Amino acid sequence: MRGKILFPQRQISSANTAPDIPVIDRAYSKLSNSITVEWRAVLGATNYMLTAEDGDSFIETTVKNSPGTVTGLKPATLYRITVRSINSGGKSQPSPFRKVKTVLAAPILSVHSPSCDSIAVSWKAVHMAAGFSVSLMRSDGLGRMLKQNTTNTSLIFTNLDPGTLYTIKAYAWNANGMPGDDFTYNQRTSPDAPVDVKVAFNSGALRAVVSWMPTEGALTYSVTVFSGLLKLKCNTSSASCIVPSLQCGSEYYVSVTAYNDAGSSEPTDAVSLKTVPCAPVNISIEEDEPGHLLVSWSSVSLGHYYVVFVKSDDGLEVHCNTSYTQCHFQSDCGFTYFISVFAYNKAGQSPLGDVFNYTTAPCCPSDFRVVFMSSDTVRVTWAPVRGADLYETRAAGGSGVVLCRDTATACTLSALQCSTPYNITVYSFSEARGSNTSCAPQHVATAPCSPEIKNISKEGLSVISVQWQPNNEEATYVVTARGEAGLWHCTSTRNSCTLMDLPCGSAFSVSAIARSPAGQSLPSYSIPLETAPCCPNDLILAQVTQSVTSISWSVGRGAQTYVTTLESPKGQAKCHTLQTYCLLGCITCGTNYTVSLRAISETGLTSSCTYQGYSSSACCPSGVKLYRLSNKGIRVFWRASDETINYNADLRGSKGNFSCTPSSGLSHCDITKIPCGDVYTVVVAPVTDKGPKVTFCPKKIYSVTCSGSSVGMVISRGKSNVKHI
Repeated sequence: MRGKILFPQRQISSANTAPDIPVIDRAYSKLSNSITVEWRAVLGATNYMLTAEDGDSFIETTVKNSPGTVTGLKPATLYRITVRSINSGGKSQPSPFRKVKTVLAAPILSVHSPSCDSIAVSWKAVHMAAGFSVSLMRSDGLGRMLKQNTTNTSLIFTNLDPGTLYTIKAYAWNANGMPGDDFTYNQRTSPDAPVDVKVAFNSGALRAVVSWMPTEGALTYSVTVFSGLLKLKCNTSSASCIVPSLQCGSEYYVSVTAYNDAGSSEPTDAVSLKTVPCAPVNISIEEDEPGHLLVSWSSVSLGHYYVVFVKSDDGLEVHCNTSYTQCHFQSDCGFTYFISVFAYNKAGQSPLGDVFNYTTAPCCPSDFRVVFMSSDTVRVTWAPVRGADLYETRAAGGSGVVLCRDTATACTLSALQCSTPYNITVYSFSEARGSNTSCAPQHVATAPCSPEIKNISKEGLSVISVQWQPNNEEATYVVTARGEAGLWHCTSTRNSCTLMDLPCGSAFSVSAIARSPAGQSLPSYSIPLETAPCCPNDLILAQVTQSVTSISWSVGRGAQTYVTTLESPKGQAKCHTLQTYCLLGCITCGTNYTVSLRAISETGLTSSCTYQGYSSSACCPSGVKLYRLSNKGIRVFWRASDETINYNADLRGSKGNFSCTPSSGLSHCDITKIPCGDVYTVVVAPVTDKGPKVTFCPKKIYSVTCSGSSVGMVISRGKSNVKHI
């Protein structure tokens, strides 16, 4: 009952009146900008207002309950602290005050790492501070804590670990030794300088790879490459770095500095880096003599030795290694050489400079062949040579120089002087190098000059003498008679020679040439020559009648007409004909004749030919008669022209042929048992020991009947006279 009465009363009191005045139990300052107050709770109070006054100003703070803290105060300042309780009915009166002084302000540290093993701490003076306490410890808790008390405003911790994070705490104390606010700062020592710095140079790319062992606490690294006024930098967070765009022929010094948020390490000792030498310049190429190339150049910085590469256009490559600035090479004619010069040192090979090409003079045509086409024309041929675009053939001698230029491997030099020594040289030309002037000449002499025939004379049968005008030195002259019958020659070193045994009846063209070791001249102008016609080999005489003789002969070569003559003391018979036969009349029978023949050519040349004598046949008998004998025989009777001549009588009929020959000196002969009743042809002709019977004696025809013994009458039968007996 009591409780129920009092509770509402309290509620009413709490809602309508201010709460009681609180009583401060304790007030103190732990921070330089605040004071903490502790009090006993006041019944009915919902909030409390803390007030801090320093005489110039005051600061109020409302809190819910005890303890409460007034902030925003000035350090090392004496404040009067009061507390009021608050509810909806209002505020209570201030509590009895307490005097409390705020502690000293914390020193504001300025920290840096001046070296990899030290940290420097400094601060501004703190009002009312009598001294300062600074402690340092590794943030990872390893190691021991270092602490220093000082009245100064700076100090340095040494012998620290490089690149290590440290936690630094500092506070000031007053004359009573009461510590003020503390200030905490994390500081890392700067890194130690990297070690084991290595430089790898890439000669091809002209860049360097710098590497080192990682340094404790280093966040980044900076590589510095400098040479004189040139400085290159490379920053990285790794333990290596690529420095590009280095220059050839330079010496660089490389150092590495480690960095972290505390600063940088000391640079490492500089490492020397010598780049590859630059490509040699002022390269000159000379062919000091055929077959030898001299390559020279200017020396380059940092070049220890040089290598010259010479590659020919057929793919073959040679090189020369030297510490001098020139190299000698064997070269071949007609090649294009590609030449590059490199300088070397321990760093490697210089970059590729200009590649030079040098074309040697074209090769000289060797073993060229000289063929004389005539005494004033020579044809020169040779095999193609390497590197030649054009050839010039030069013949020097006589009264001047004869030139021939052509792209072909042959040249014909004309209008040369005969019987003259010349130096013939074939030069080769190329567009790149010009002429090869070292080509050797070939010594040749032109063929002899053509001789001029002055006279041709006959010195005998088939013997011709030829004379000419000698116009060469040490030449042999050959005279040729050329015709259908063949060739005849004579030779002489003087001005004449004799052609022997020329065939008769032949036409020749006579010319002369001169020969020497240099060759043969053109033939002289031809002189026509005709030999007398040949005598016929065969001559045949046949007596046609007692007064006519037929003569025939074989063809005499070269003869157009013939004159045949039969001559005896009794007279002469002659015939002039185009034919190879002739009939001679007025021949006396039984006479010895001399036989001659003249063969006459178209131009009137005559050959007198003599043959064996000819004897005309004996004269035919006359008065041929037939007489019947008693025994069926027939007697043939005639009158002989010469009693020394023997005769033969032939009777030819259809029933048989009969003949008889009388004894020497008789002029008749008998034929016995001749058939009657037939017609007989009767011929009585002289008989000689050397040949057959004469066939041209007259024939008489008789009819021999079988009855009676008297001679019958003559019966004419055409051209024949038939007599019956």
